[in-house]
Amino acid sequence: MDADAIRRVAVVGSGLMGSGIALQFAVGGYNVQLGDVSDEKLEMALGTVATNLEMMRDMGLVDDESAAGVPGRISTSSALETTLDGADFVIEAVFEDLALKQNVFGEIDGLAPDHAVIASNTSSFMASQLAPHTGRPGKVVVANWWNPAYLLPLVEVVRGPETTDETIETTVALLTSLGKRPVVLQKESLGFIGNRMQFALLREAASIVEAGIATAEDVDAVVTNSFGRRLAVAGPFQVFDLAGWDTILAIVDQLFPDLESSGASPAMIKEMVAGGDLGVKSGKGFYEWDDDAVAAVRERVGKALATIGQLSK
Repeated sequence: MDADAIRRVAVVGSGLMGSGIALQFAVGGYNVQLGDVSDEKLEMALGTVATNLEMMRDMGLVDDESAAGVPGRISTSSALETTLDGADFVIEAVFEDLALKQNVFGEIDGLAPDHAVIASNTSSFMASQLAPHTGRPGKVVVANWWNPAYLLPLVEVVRGPETTDETIETTVALLTSLGKRPVVLQKESLGFIGNRMQFALLREAASIVEAGIATAEDVDAVVTNSFGRRLAVAGPFQVFDLAGWDTILAIVDQLFPDLESSGASPAMIKEMVAGGDLGVKSGKGFYEWDDDAVAAVRERVGKALATIGQLSK
């Protein structure tokens, strides 16, 4: 299927990622059918879409005329058959649970038009774990968007063993038409590229705090005031090319043996979850959160991402 022939996109799951993906497609001019299990969830999603659209308008990422047309391009339904009716491209964005995703993929396969591609917005699971639950394994692909979906350009595209070249080409072309930066993995890998690197950083950060080397606040301060700024505009291989690999190798030889390499989840994080300290969801994680604090951080991050996006053009 050619990407130019795609007219209607279905997004199954209206949470943080699903609503952001729906917004991005609507801004891109596509008709979007957004589905979830209840009208209440969908009403919340439309409120989130409106808030984020206003943020995009304030940042100059979408003009007034374009923004005015976005709400009319998003329809909602709590009936899956309605969400999938006439869809050319389907994105599954339900909770990150493999059994749930496999079940949803089976339902989508039975209701979506035969020509439709089914993409999963999973952050970690592989297409080979989802495709067998459909009758169209060649049209199953992973398309992992990053949060916030309407601001971050990256989408990791991962083929399964039976995913066709046509499906990959269609997915990449569709994402590119939205102004996204799709990266196609050469083979399947748990966590893909971004999460493997992001969670390696989390493992070391948690180890530093657990060992009493620094507080969580100081770890965050180190990242945001040093290499985090560089990584926004140049990747690790570019940065270390500039530094010189002889210098980097000397540091690697000294440092790597001392880095955290445990395969176990950090005990500190397990204890926090067991105690109900889930972060923003519960009002407390490593930081205390109220509505004002959440709004302030989201606004700061949004403005920073928009600025970086302009610098990268």
